[in-house]
Amino acid sequence: MSDAALTLVGRGIRLSRRNIDALITAMVLPVMLMLVFVYFFGGAIDTGTRTSYVTYVVPGVLLLCAGFGASTTAVRVSEDMKAGIVDRFRSLDVGATPILAGHVGASLLRNVLSTGLVIGVALLIGFRPEAGFAGWAAALGLLFAFVLAVSWLSAAAGLLARTPESASGFTFFMMFLPYPSSAFVPIDTMPDWLHGFAEHQPVTPVIEALRGLLLDQPAGDAPWTALAWCGGLLAVALGLSGALFRARTR
Repeated sequence: MSDAALTLVGRGIRLSRRNIDALITAMVLPVMLMLVFVYFFGGAIDTGTRTSYVTYVVPGVLLLCAGFGASTTAVRVSEDMKAGIVDRFRSLDVGATPILAGHVGASLLRNVLSTGLVIGVALLIGFRPEAGFAGWAAALGLLFAFVLAVSWLSAAAGLLARTPESASGFTFFMMFLPYPSSAFVPIDTMPDWLHGFAEHQPVTPVIEALRGLLLDQPAGDAPWTALAWCGGLLAVALGLSGALFRARTR
């Protein structure tokens, strides 16, 4: 990463510290949702496995946390575009890659904090992973790849949106996407017409791969499917971000 990108990552972190309300929301909301599902609905949900509901649901909450945290990049990019900050950077001969990479890098660091908080609370309320060092490393690496892909996709959404308010719609989309998946209930308990989407959307293989890795259970081809989705989304997001940046800064 270039010096300019590292400088802009630092700027993104400072902006997060100043916008403390948004930072707290991004960290606390996934924890609150996990507590709601475990304590309000967990007793009524049969996952069809021998694991407790908290152990079943944590991989989905980790993904929800990662997606929500990464998607806020769209709002940050849109705010910079609206305020003319990007034009100032361009006048200093700072290109698209360092500007957007700064936002993405800050997103990755914010997600380290929120993921750590979710895992810590999950352990306190009964989450019992079976993974060894290799399993944890693979799971965290996959989570990193997902956050990276969604952060770049969020940057593209921020460039596409004309206002920060419209960019926040992407945050809602990423909050919703884990629900029609295997995050909170098995897919076979859903209506038949929903199975096709739930089984083949990008979130489901990532969740299944995380669940298999963290619980030391067979995950089949889910890890490879998840990596393929992350790589494909990242490639599309990088190309789209570059094209939209050039179009918006002509």
